[in-house]
Amino acid sequence: MIKASVIGGTGYAGQELIRILMRHPEVEVVTIGTRSFSGQKFSDIYGNFQGITDLVCEATDIKELAEKSDVVFLALPHGIASKTVTAEVLTKTKVIDLGADFRIKDIDVYEDWYQTEHFNHSLLNDAVYGLCELHREEIKKAQLISNPGCYTTCSILSLAPLIKNNLIDMGSIIVDAKSGVTGAGRGTVTDLMYSECNETIKAYKIGSHRHTPEIEQELRLLNGQDFNILFTPHLVPMNRGILALSYAKLTADLSLEAIKAIYCEFYNDEYFVRILENRMPETRWVKGTNFCDIGLSIDPRTNHVIVVGAIDNLIKGAAGQAVQNMNICFGLAEKTGIDFIADFPI
Repeated sequence: MIKASVIGGTGYAGQELIRILMRHPEVEVVTIGTRSFSGQKFSDIYGNFQGITDLVCEATDIKELAEKSDVVFLALPHGIASKTVTAEVLTKTKVIDLGADFRIKDIDVYEDWYQTEHFNHSLLNDAVYGLCELHREEIKKAQLISNPGCYTTCSILSLAPLIKNNLIDMGSIIVDAKSGVTGAGRGTVTDLMYSECNETIKAYKIGSHRHTPEIEQELRLLNGQDFNILFTPHLVPMNRGILALSYAKLTADLSLEAIKAIYCEFYNDEYFVRILENRMPETRWVKGTNFCDIGLSIDPRTNHVIVVGAIDNLIKGAAGQAVQNMNICFGLAEKTGIDFIADFPI
């Protein structure tokens, strides 16, 4: 059995990660780390774990967990992992970081967008960006994996085949994305209160969302070109899910059928990426799953391709992808423990 510990287990992504790991046939959860709820039973914080686990949350140190864990998951705000993950820790355990500290390779870009200092430059080159469909071979050998962001996962998977095959004008990319409120975490913020976000939709962090450089970094790797995207996130009054619409101007005269064929070939062996034929993605069909659904359309009047992507922000956008990364690292079948089908209606 793989012995797993989760630091930051009482946030939404951490709780989802523990829920998945608890049903994983090859994993034993040995520690749930959190300072805010130290000494409390996990099942007292999340009632869905009543009768499932008697684990008590601990204010523990990653160095201690490295001694008894085969893998340590970090579900923490940015700025913490770069202080705590060390080369010594990585000689004893694998670390999968659900935060942002090791995603962006350029220190200056990270510190500019996140407005915080990065404390471990030396490990950046060792960290593997954990978007499984694009970096599987590197993930297999990694000790430190930076789990991608939720908006990022949906946007990159949506656009990757177009960019890899040089089918679009790189300066024309617009990503218009919507997220449920769990994407903002479990903290008490006025803007996320029920009466503040119900019955309304709003754009936020226009031109300044921190997932922007992450999306650009990974997409640039696909064709070597330097470009910027226009990315705008929106908050919608639902618990979970991301719907990302990506627009770009085609540089080739291609039919919709030809573009679909390119996508199907690109993702031919990817269980968790579904290219839809007769309908467009909806968050309800990926809710509670590790799937990314992608739909395609062409506007012949403007010669633009429109790509619609949908994921569950807490699963494929966080905890499920973290487990997918773990499965790859330990040589397990990739969908082990994360082969959920969406519940409906719910």
